[in-house]
Amino acid sequence: MYEIADVEQALRKAAPHQLVGVVEDALRKHCGARRVELRLADYGLRTLQPVERAPGAVPSVPIHDSPQGRAFGAQEPYVTHGSDAILIHLPVTVRGDRLGVLTVGLSPGSDVGAALPGLAQVCEALGHEILVAERDTDLYVLARRATRLTLAAEMQWQLLPGRSCTRPEFALGAHLEPAYAIFGDNYDWSVSAGRLTLTVTNGMGEGIEAALLTNLAINALRNARRAGLGLADQAALADQAVYAQYRGSAFVSVLLLSFDLATGEVEAVDAGSPRLWRLRGHSVESVSFEAQLPLGMFEDSPYVPERFTVLPGDRLLFGSDGVYAAVSPEGESYGERALARALSGTRLLPPTHVPQAVLRELAAYHGDTPLEDDALVVCLDWYGTPSTVAV
Repeated sequence: MYEIADVEQALRKAAPHQLVGVVEDALRKHCGARRVELRLADYGLRTLQPVERAPGAVPSVPIHDSPQGRAFGAQEPYVTHGSDAILIHLPVTVRGDRLGVLTVGLSPGSDVGAALPGLAQVCEALGHEILVAERDTDLYVLARRATRLTLAAEMQWQLLPGRSCTRPEFALGAHLEPAYAIFGDNYDWSVSAGRLTLTVTNGMGEGIEAALLTNLAINALRNARRAGLGLADQAALADQAVYAQYRGSAFVSVLLLSFDLATGEVEAVDAGSPRLWRLRGHSVESVSFEAQLPLGMFEDSPYVPERFTVLPGDRLLFGSDGVYAAVSPEGESYGERALARALSGTRLLPPTHVPQAVLRELAAYHGDTPLEDDALVVCLDWYGTPSTVAV
């Protein structure tokens, strides 16, 4: 259809706020596109918000009831036929992180099959350039919000690595609620050639104080990890940083895990309240660790790692206390039985869909009143490497 290298070069040369215009010009020139529109998923993963040149000119569309949402959810192109155009909705995704959907309108009678490979490459290039451009413009960050974020939520979302990540060995998905007013819960991950490090965090308090506390803990953990320290030493350094700042008046609960991508062996430090459940086959069980002190509660707390192994086909679900401690109108905690049912009931969904599905179940379980705490769910599907898969 056209040289994708030309489009990639044009995107790299474009001003950060002009990426959509560059793609539109290229597709009009090379395949006669009549319409090009980019939408990004909002923080709550409920709507796809237009990246607009004139704010307010184009309405958002729901993720769960629209052609664009169908492409976003299935992560496959979805084609609709109108009287004056063929609309192709394509997911824009970078390394498993679902950003949004690009819609391209072609003339009736166009060869959609021939156009799809090139359009998919354009979406891939566009996604990468959006992530780079976000360093220099607010355009794409603003497009993601359906309403205003609280300051605490702004701080937390800027701290996150993404909402999903995919590698041959695993797939991750995560979600936070209330998305526009989150304050203390957080997650972080980092992938190297042979290891995945994952942390799930629950900071005490509310509002800005909780966000500042969590920011300190996450950055202390990153600093230790990037210095090449082991998991226990990462926890110890972050513990010292939080204690030095708060002298025990505030602390952070965190579950730290380090996965060996080749063997599935996991090192874990349980420093507080986030919890882990495992779905293996049709069996759901809570994975318990020796409880150790939250980060910053006392000076120079020692941390000792524990070990377990994940197998290909395992699904791990991590939840903050806003999930398992939420209660039904009858007073039963969600984590006692309902979470196991939710994990079993979502076993056929991809891991990117599971956190939201569990949080919807949680909201229905809790009843009409709003949740009293942040709620964080992280889902990890473990595939393993070819050498670890049984034959």
